[in-house]
Amino acid sequence: MDGFGSDFSLGAGSGKMDTGTIMEQVKVQIAVANAQELLQRMTDKCFKKCIGKPGGTLDNSEQKCIFMFMDRYMDAWNTVSRAYNSRLQRERARI
Repeated sequence: MDGFGSDFSLGAGSGKMDTGTIMEQVKVQIAVANAQELLQRMTDKCFKKCIGKPGGTLDNSEQKCIFMFMDRYMDAWNTVSRAYNSRLQRERARI
């Protein structure tokens, strides 16, 4: 985060970065953070649900559980994301 803060202040002070560029960088960083959070949550929940006895390998039932759990989790995430984006667009249109 220190690197971003110093780049931001240098760009803003020298006038080399416009507001649009800064906003795009922030959007990209937010998207990366959201993807990391999704992956972490999915990993935690999947492990708790599917792995009964941790070991060096996964048996067939654990592999199947992980695959199906991740597939359902991603479907749910995408459904919620589409609904959220749709609502944001409606709210912006009203303004």
